[in-house]
Amino acid sequence: QVQLVESGGGSVQSGASLRLSCAASGFGFSRYAMGWFRQAPGEERKLVAAISWSGDSTYYVDSVKGRFTISRDNAKMSVYLQMNNLKPEDTAVYSCARRTRPGGSEVDESTDFGSWGQGTQVTVSS
Repeated sequence: QVQLVESGGGSVQSGASLRLSCAASGFGFSRYAMGWFRQAPGEERKLVAAISWSGDSTYYVDSVKGRFTISRDNAKMSVYLQMNNLKPEDTAVYSCARRTRPGGSEVDESTDFGSWGQGTQVTVSS
């Protein structure tokens, strides 16, 4: 059974940093690309960043490029999202997700994800 448990969210001021973690279990983590999504109140869930199974390919939505960094540790079955220079518009519930199928050397905005975690709240005040 796929389990994804996020942690590291919180309430911070503009310009601050947070590091989100996602602990995975119940599947062959090292074989799957992983992603971080966010959903703000009244909006659809959107892909923010993704990383291939090897870590060699990453994707970022334009609004976070240069501020967010996705990484993974396959030995620890974990994926991370380092968020720097946070802005109020980054406020959302952040969830990690597993790609629907294993493998694949590249990730981009069209990568298909499923099996989301419960999420962790990030609130950025100005």
